[in-house]
Amino acid sequence: MRERIRQEWFGNVRRDLLSGTVVALALIPEAIAFSIIAGVDPKVGLYASFCIAVIIAFTGGRPAMISAATGAMALLMVTLVREHGLQYLMAATLLTGLLQILAGYLRLGALMRFVSRSVVTGFVNALAILIFMAQLPELTDVSWQVYAMTAAGLSIIYLFPRLPRIGTLLPSPLLCIVLLTAVSVGLGLEVRTVGDMGALPDTLPVFMWPEVPFNLETLAIIFPYSAALAVVGLLESLMTAAIVDDMTGTRSDRHRECKGQGLANIAAGLMGGMAGCAMIGQSVINVKSGGRGRLSTLVAGALLIVMVVFLDEWIRQIPMAALVAVMIMVSIGTFSWGSLLRMHKTPLATNLVMLSTVAVVVVTHNLALGVLTGVLLASLFFAHKVARTLLVHSDSERHGATRTYRVHGQVFFASTEQFCAGFDIGESLERVVIDVSDAHFWDLSSAEALATVRRRFEAAGTEVQLTGVSDASAALLGRFAPAT
Repeated sequence: MRERIRQEWFGNVRRDLLSGTVVALALIPEAIAFSIIAGVDPKVGLYASFCIAVIIAFTGGRPAMISAATGAMALLMVTLVREHGLQYLMAATLLTGLLQILAGYLRLGALMRFVSRSVVTGFVNALAILIFMAQLPELTDVSWQVYAMTAAGLSIIYLFPRLPRIGTLLPSPLLCIVLLTAVSVGLGLEVRTVGDMGALPDTLPVFMWPEVPFNLETLAIIFPYSAALAVVGLLESLMTAAIVDDMTGTRSDRHRECKGQGLANIAAGLMGGMAGCAMIGQSVINVKSGGRGRLSTLVAGALLIVMVVFLDEWIRQIPMAALVAVMIMVSIGTFSWGSLLRMHKTPLATNLVMLSTVAVVVVTHNLALGVLTGVLLASLFFAHKVARTLLVHSDSERHGATRTYRVHGQVFFASTEQFCAGFDIGESLERVVIDVSDAHFWDLSSAEALATVRRRFEAAGTEVQLTGVSDASAALLGRFAPAT
């Protein structure tokens, strides 16, 4: 235990400090933008990002993953804020945290195993597209200096690591932000800066208990929003954890992550913030900048609040073009280009699941809806594929007045029609033997299908004998399709 804690916190100190600094700088405009989306003051998103990042550094199940205020969560808050105000949003954030902690104790994180690789790939590609699209307003109807600075920023990000010796000293995104800020200030360029995004807070967050009546009426108002926030927050966090797992070659603790997200959101709600979750963009920045431990997440959150409160005069001068370059890098690095190159080799069903997930997320900007669409399609394709493996065949010649039918494969709701069609009910027989040694009955539909076949044979005066039933199938068939 002690060795694991030491490794998670102090096994990569220098890179964690530097990568955390990069993330903190990139978090500021995003937190402000998400606050505007939700319809609240920018400090609400900034306070939330600080609280969530700091708490999740200690309680989360995935070192190096960044959690803060996010756009997916902000979109779900718009109606609540507009109709009931900030205090109800804080109360909803507290309830969101409680629901996520409950999900952790119920071990609902295990449901992630039902999300196929094609859905994860679609989720990643959709998020990469959304990250890139979010940068387009900063590149529309702007001066040539903005395009020049963005291009210069991308050049620094991709070329600096290739320099011998010095290329590994600093994360290239951090160098990009520092150099472009120095150039912008030194030349007095008229470009959009972080200060143009909105007012930065001038005080540290303080404890705030939501000023709402704690009764059933309030619960009826906030519960639908909290439930949606809890589901979307956990879904995005667990998906992001899976992506960081792949990038770092390590495993995360899903159940601890659920509880950690809940504790972080409770802290955010008590400090005047809004609910948040893991951020794939910032997590990718952190990992690509060398972050591997919990220290990087703690530094990102702590440095964020220090910079916006005490170094706001400097932070305001960071050109948005520098941050746009960093986010474009994230978009390019996040997108699974291999999934496009492999499309001619992968099955059509896999491609359809991936593309459907991408399309739904990009069109609706709803990550949960896109993942749900992908999971449903993947399940349907899988059921169809398994159903096609069912075979029912009999001896080419019957033995006297007896015929033996042998069933191979999985009998469930999608294959019951094939199962029933495999028997010739009209044949004149004294006895039918149904051998299911190589078959398995999975659900009520399969049990009812067997019962139907039995009834039809028996109605025609044919005795039915069932053989080879496995122990697992016997319990189901004995309950819903007992022998008569």
